[in-house]
Amino acid sequence: MSDTYAQVMRSASSIQGAGFDAAVAGFRSGIAEVSDADPHFTFEDTPAPKRLARYALAVAATVNRDADEVASGRLVLLYDPDGQQSWPGVFRLVAYVRADIEPEVAADPLLGEVGWSWLTEALEATGYTAASGTVTRVITEGYGSKSDEPPETGFELRASWSPADEPEPPELAGHVVAWCACLAAAAGLEPPGTRALTMRQRQ
Repeated sequence: MSDTYAQVMRSASSIQGAGFDAAVAGFRSGIAEVSDADPHFTFEDTPAPKRLARYALAVAATVNRDADEVASGRLVLLYDPDGQQSWPGVFRLVAYVRADIEPEVAADPLLGEVGWSWLTEALEATGYTAASGTVTRVITEGYGSKSDEPPETGFELRASWSPADEPEPPELAGHVVAWCACLAAAAGLEPPGTRALTMRQRQ
């Protein structure tokens, strides 16, 4: 490999990394918005999957009410400067939401549709495309020595979507806030910050 070719490759890699850094800055500003607006949320960095894209970042969130954890989730930012056939553009967001729900809510035949709308309605203000995902009802029953324990019911949503405002590095703060709004709705809370969403709409 010639010195000139190596320099070109290092330069290209630096440019690509700069694009991811700019996206990460927006991603983290969304976390800060929700943290400032809603004390129910706690965030921490978590290991990102290494095989899905060249660059990746992940954050985990917990939602607490009256000192009890009522929901949790994970949001992953993927960046592949060469793009991938499985999703449009070079950025992709992958989300997970888990919350405890009442048995009558779990039994509602519209839970999947309603749960999916918690995310898509929150994303409407962001500009997104190619959303896909699943909603799962979780029923945990005890047997043997745990047979006296009442069944537990839960809600799980797995989703992914791409920001629509490309090819420039997308403004990702709104996408993070939308994910948190879905988490809050699943937990039976006011969207996160409804205050955070309102602040963004006014801007």
